[in-house]
Amino acid sequence: MPVALIDSLGCTEAMAELFSDLSILRAMLDFEVALARAEAKVGIIPQSAAEVIAAAADPSAFDASALSRDALRAGTPSIPLVKRLTEIVCSRDESAAAFVHYGATSQDVSDTALVLLLKRAQVLIVADLQSAENSLRALSQKHKDTIMLGRTLLQSAPPITLGLKVAGWYGAIRRGRERLSAEFRNALLLQFGGAVGTLAALGDRGLAVAEQFASELGLPCPDAPWHTHRDRLAALACACGVVTGSLGKIARDISLLMQSEVGEASEPDSPGRGGSSTMPHKRNPIGCAVTIAAAQRVPGLVSTYLSSMVQEHERSVGGIQSEWSTLAGIVQLTGLAAASIAEIAAGLTVDPGRMAQNIAETRGTIFAEKAAMLLSAKLGRESAHRLLDQASKQAMLQKRALTQVLAEMPEIVKHLHREALRQLGDAESYLGSSELFRQRLLQSSGIPPEPTRKD
Repeated sequence: MPVALIDSLGCTEAMAELFSDLSILRAMLDFEVALARAEAKVGIIPQSAAEVIAAAADPSAFDASALSRDALRAGTPSIPLVKRLTEIVCSRDESAAAFVHYGATSQDVSDTALVLLLKRAQVLIVADLQSAENSLRALSQKHKDTIMLGRTLLQSAPPITLGLKVAGWYGAIRRGRERLSAEFRNALLLQFGGAVGTLAALGDRGLAVAEQFASELGLPCPDAPWHTHRDRLAALACACGVVTGSLGKIARDISLLMQSEVGEASEPDSPGRGGSSTMPHKRNPIGCAVTIAAAQRVPGLVSTYLSSMVQEHERSVGGIQSEWSTLAGIVQLTGLAAASIAEIAAGLTVDPGRMAQNIAETRGTIFAEKAAMLLSAKLGRESAHRLLDQASKQAMLQKRALTQVLAEMPEIVKHLHREALRQLGDAESYLGSSELFRQRLLQSSGIPPEPTRKD
C-alpha cells in the first residue's frame, strides 16, 4: 500500500499497509468472528449465529470514512463498527443479530485489534533487525583488522578497528531486538473483560469463553482483563524507544563517516537515492536521515504513551482514546528505522585507504596518550601530560610528525630511546583489547551472567 505523502519520511509501505483502514477493519472483525466462534463452542450462542456473523464480517462491506466520522462522536471506532456489523447480520438472520459482540465491550475490540496489528508488526520489525545484525556481523568480521581513528567529542582519538565499531553497533541491535521481542511476548494478549472486567454477562462461563476466544485468535489468555493496566504496552513502547535510539546512533555514526571531509564510509548507492535537487555531485545520507528523524520523534511519543497510563478505576476517560495513534506512530517509526538500517548495513561501502589517510593526517598526535603513558612512570602523570600537550600543539602548528617534535625535546629523549620513538606511531601496537572485545560482542547472548553467590 502506498504511504500517504505526509508520512512518506516516517513509515514504510509494509507498515502503512499494516495500519491501513482495511487492515484495522479486518483486525476488529477478526475479534468479532473469533468471539462468536468461541461462544458457540462453549455453548453460549448458537453455532448458526456464529456462522452468520463470520459470513457478515467482510471488510469490504464497511465504509471506513463513515466509521471514522461516527467514531469521533462515539469516542471509539468499535461502537459504529459493531452497529454496522449487527445491521448486516440482521439483514441475513434477525435472530443471529442478538449475538453480535455478545458479552464484550467496545474497548475489548479496540485493544485486541491493536494487539493483532502489533503481532504482525513484530514480524516485520524483528526480521529487519535480524537482517541488520547478520550484515553487521559479516562486516565486523571482514574488517576486524581495518584500523581507523577513534573519535571522542568529534575529535581524533587513539585508533580502533572498524570491526570493533561495527560489533558495537551489532551488539546494540541484538540487545534491542531481544528486549523488544520479550516485550512483544508480554504485551500480545487477548483483551476480553466486558463492561468492568468481570465478564459478568457470561455468568460462570466467562473464563471458559476467554480461553477459547484466545485460542481462536492465537493469543495467550491473560490472568485477567487489563482495561486500565497499560504497563505491558508501555514497556513495549519503551523497548521501541530504546531500539530506535540505538538505530539512530548507528545512523549518526555513518552519516558522520560520510562527510566529505571524512569519507570513510557511505550508504549504498541506487538510482534516485541521496541526490540533490541542485548539486549533482552530492551523495546524501538519506537512510541515515530518516533513521535519525525517527529516533528524534519516538521519545516524545513514548512519553505521551507513558502519560496515558494514569487511567482511573475500571475504564478511563481519554486514556484509550490517545493510544491507537500514539502506539501506531511508535511502531511505524521503529519499523522505518529498522528497515533503513537493515538496507544500509547490507550495502555499506567502506574506504580503508581513506581511514589510513585520516590517521596519517593527525601527524601522530593521536598517539600522545601512548607516549604520555610511557613517560608517566618516570616523569609523573602531570608532567608527562604537559609535555605531550605542548609537543602535540607544536606538531600540528608546524605540520610535522609528533615523533619528530619529541625527538628534539631533551626531557623526552632522556627517557624515550630512539626505537621507542620510532614505534610510537605504530597503530597496530596500540589497539589494546579491540579484537577481544569485538569477539565478545559477536559471541555474547547479550544477557549478563548471574552473579556468583558467596555464602
